[in-house]
Amino acid sequence: MGPTDTLPRLDVGDAEPAPTIRTALPSDIDALLRVEEACFETDRLSRRSFNYFLSRARAELFVAEAGGAILGYGLVLFHRGTALARLYSLAVLPEAQGRGVAQLLLLHSEQTARTHDTVAIRLEVRADNARAIGLYTRQGYKPFQTLHHYYEDDGDAWRMQKPIRFVPDPEFPNIPYLHQSTDFTCGPASLIMAMAARQQDSDATEMDPDEELRIWREATTVFMTSGHGGCGPHGLALAAHKRGHPVRTIVSEAGPLFLDTVRDSKKKAVIERVHAGFEADMAAAGLQAESGGVTPDMLEEALRAGWVPLILISTYLFNREKTPHWVVVTGVNDKVVLVHDPDMDDDLSKTDVDCVHVPIRRTDFERVARFGKSRLQAAVLVGRKQGNRA
Repeated sequence: MGPTDTLPRLDVGDAEPAPTIRTALPSDIDALLRVEEACFETDRLSRRSFNYFLSRARAELFVAEAGGAILGYGLVLFHRGTALARLYSLAVLPEAQGRGVAQLLLLHSEQTARTHDTVAIRLEVRADNARAIGLYTRQGYKPFQTLHHYYEDDGDAWRMQKPIRFVPDPEFPNIPYLHQSTDFTCGPASLIMAMAARQQDSDATEMDPDEELRIWREATTVFMTSGHGGCGPHGLALAAHKRGHPVRTIVSEAGPLFLDTVRDSKKKAVIERVHAGFEADMAAAGLQAESGGVTPDMLEEALRAGWVPLILISTYLFNREKTPHWVVVTGVNDKVVLVHDPDMDDDLSKTDVDCVHVPIRRTDFERVARFGKSRLQAAVLVGRKQGNRA
């Protein structure tokens, strides 16, 4: 991406040359480090980080330049499999402030997000940075969360978002976010979020921290060739039912799930026994899995009816790993399906700001919402809590 000529030219006066935007180069790293040193006392990007963002990351790093001098930079990240952009960093040298450089970088960030066909751009800003918040607010960004003690000096952050092509539907349930605390508890973390949204005066982040592991023990299906087992739809449905929630279970195939991931006949026999136990427990609880597929239209209908859907996806489109993974559906429109993803992948420089209302394009949904050779689809719909069950 070269110097932009599609953005409005800002009036910076006659005394100084007007800044332009261009893609950052490896030769710019020394200047970028000087910008970091001048702008930030903590949480600075390192030379290694800049090298990574320039060479290997799914990112756009660009600089504002005038008279051959770099005045500031912007960095936008894109995560595989989603239609979400994140303005990871924006900085302008103190001596260049007041010349419209920050606004120019911000406009270019949004243009970059559009060229990547994203539906929204998000950012984090210090809660005490009134000047930056004013710029973002004037540009149409709105805060949607406060994160306490976010920065290295314990400063708070505001999370702000500007829709590019998407406006959330306020009629859908308001679902709090919780990231999983282990590598193998995406199902329990997703279920906790769904249950918190469907009971009065609750917040997923305030629930018993051991509840995630309790649900995992109850709902786990032994299907991994090594390591810990994960949770299947039948076990999650039973866990929700036990905690007083109406529940629907939708599965695209009958019988034991995930058998095609295991070669050993003895392990397959164990999976079959575990599944038979889940089916017996569901029958005793008056529950029955529905046969069917998982589509955006079905999920939208469920949300409008007050259900909170958990869906099983394959993470291949996200990280090129063929792993089953549970997420919570938070919204659907004609372009995207939004999900809360309980997994914050440190290798992808993700924080929970990247995991809340993550948009999956409808055109990608069929590939994402299935797993294995059998193209398994599964969903657990959680309703409003009706009371305690033993």
